[in-house]
Amino acid sequence: MKKLMFFVSVIAMLFLLSYCSSSKRASAKRPLLTYDANLALVINENCVPCHIPAKGGNKKPFNTYEAVRIDIDEMIRRISLNPGDKGYMPFKRPKLADSVINIFKQWKEDGLRER
Repeated sequence: MKKLMFFVSVIAMLFLLSYCSSSKRASAKRPLLTYDANLALVINENCVPCHIPAKGGNKKPFNTYEAVRIDIDEMIRRISLNPGDKGYMPFKRPKLADSVINIFKQWKEDGLRER
């Protein structure tokens, strides 16, 4: 009987401890990304002048929330390519850091929030 109680106690502890993961707590506290606070700055730093008409860009504009929201999947696909791949962005520039690419991906996962 003692062995059974010990076994049940160990199973119960493992079950309870599985809900104490630090990664679950960290993701729950992470603020949601927004276009205004996070993505607009990244775009203005990495997509000018080509995609910003006010800066002389003549490519598809990404200077508004709506334009970026509509084309986010294609943007993520192209910035994830390697230099030399057809369609790679940013054209004639070094590949964006993974942390920058993750901002685009996380914004999409967070629900494409504007503000």
